[in-house]
Amino acid sequence: MRPAPADRCKVPYGLWNAVKAIGIPATALLRQARLPVALHQTGQAITTAQYFALMRALETLSGDPAVGLKIVSSADTAVHPPSTVAAFYARDLRDGLERLARFKRLCTPETLEVTEGLDGGRRSCTVAMTWLHAREAEPPVSVDATFATLMELARRGTGTDVRPLRVDLARPGLRSAAHESYFAAPVRLGAPRNLLVLDAADLDRPFPGHNPELLAMLTPALGTALEDMQTRSLSEQVVLELKRSLPSGRPEVSELARRMGLSERTLQRRITEEGHSFRELLVEARRELGHRLLSDEAVALDEIAFLLGYQDATSFHRAFREWEGVTPGRWRELRCHDDATCTAH
Repeated sequence: MRPAPADRCKVPYGLWNAVKAIGIPATALLRQARLPVALHQTGQAITTAQYFALMRALETLSGDPAVGLKIVSSADTAVHPPSTVAAFYARDLRDGLERLARFKRLCTPETLEVTEGLDGGRRSCTVAMTWLHAREAEPPVSVDATFATLMELARRGTGTDVRPLRVDLARPGLRSAAHESYFAAPVRLGAPRNLLVLDAADLDRPFPGHNPELLAMLTPALGTALEDMQTRSLSEQVVLELKRSLPSGRPEVSELARRMGLSERTLQRRITEEGHSFRELLVEARRELGHRLLSDEAVALDEIAFLLGYQDATSFHRAFREWEGVTPGRWRELRCHDDATCTAH
């Protein structure tokens, strides 16, 4: 069984701008939550319990039960962290949801459970959240912020007015006009569990803004790996293309061939002629990009596993030990100690 991520939440930088925009100073919010008043400046990670306290403080100071919806829907996409803003440039809504779910699974103490099935005889996609270290119910404002993030992903990504089939909220109450207006769908309060139920047909809606190159440039270490490919062998070009694709998950040969303007059979044949296999080139791409990412001490190990396309952090650690004989953390310590090539922010 994969060990749970550490109880460590990074408060998105965009949150501080969002609360300021609605007239709440960051220091006032932090005092209300009984957290260090310089937290918005230090970027220090907090626990699940502290994050929940921050969300309850936001609802208290705003006096608005729909504040979670408002701060997300009014925010620019660019305020999201690089690892999550990438979802807005995915191939389609399904790809975007999978990116967010994988990022949360690897890098946060929260998971997104995305399940396709039937809802009232209609093909549906149900999204639920689980906080792995929570000892109390997730605050409503936090639930709203997550569901609003998913809806903004769907609407901004596809450029259409995507509407869920329904929204279930576990908080007590009779109805919420603000929530019904935002989701443009039935909202049930007092439900057994918080659920966002989408029409499965919407998952295949393409994202017109899909941009693989931009995805790669969202992380500086990824961008530095994108070099001129004109004079390189096909195998070297494949490695560079894999570096572009890894943040989307493990790349398929067919997709890589399409992007390189070749048939899958031709790509495989030419790789073999150069004395390599696709699997070997994938390992090489992960190893090279892993070294680059580890040289930036601001990038957490779980985030590196995500950016290298691994499904869990354990697989990344196991693979890295096979490459280098030490753990990623130990390799970083050995290479980055008094090393001018390593950076910290």
